[in-house]
This record gives sequence, C-alpha cells and structure tokens, in this order.
Amino acid sequence: MHNDKCTVLVVDDQPGIRRLLMEVLTEEGYNVYTAANGYEGIQKAKDLKPDLILMDMKMPGMDGIETLRELKHLNQADKVIMMTAYGELGLVNIAKELGAYAYVTKPFDIIELCTMIGQVISSNTIERELKIG
Repeated sequence: MHNDKCTVLVVDDQPGIRRLLMEVLTEEGYNVYTAANGYEGIQKAKDLKPDLILMDMKMPGMDGIETLRELKHLNQADKVIMMTAYGELGLVNIAKELGAYAYVTKPFDIIELCTMIGQVISSNTIERELKIG
C-alpha cells in the first residue's frame, strides 16, 4: 500500500481505460481522478496538483502532446507517463523532449505499469524532500 496522499490523474478519452486504471490504482492505495480529454486534464492538474499523470497520446481535440506542452508551463510535465497505442517514435521523442517521465504502449501490462507508477512517485517524493530539506 502506498501513501494515501499520492494522487494520480488519468487523462484518456476511452471510458474503459479510465475505469480500469481507476479500479486498479485505487486498489493499490492511490487517490485516483480521471479526465476525458486534454482540456479537462489541464484543469484537474491545476486543481489537484497530482503526484503523477497518466495520459493518452491520442485524444480528440487537444491531443497528449498539446496537453503535455501546457503541463510543462505548469511545471508538471516531469510527472507524466504517456500511453500510446501507436508506438509512434516521433511523438514519443517529442514527449520526452517536453519532459515526460516515460511512456507505455497499449495494451500495457498492468503490473509493469503499477511498478513504473511507484517509481515515479518515489522519485517525486525524494525530490520534494531534497528541496524541502
């Protein structure tokens, strides 16, 4: 079980993915919030200041890269794991340049994804403690 204060925001236009991640990550002990698109994701990121954002690369309207660009302005890009069903190297490289922590390819292995989430949250916690201390 993880610290209950850890908040994860899932930004994906597919209700099934949002529901799956909500169930699994809640069971893992995270506070989980979801957003159906980039605009909603940015608003919730501003309000919640999540420890981690899981975001789909391909969404209608504002796609993952545009959303990531906005999150970079909010200093939250380093907390993002991008999810892509396409494995498009070009977009993955852009996401890395914008500061995304990592990416996973759909369909993802849920256990591997949970491990990665734990690593991101641990590194964020360590960085926060270093800044405070």
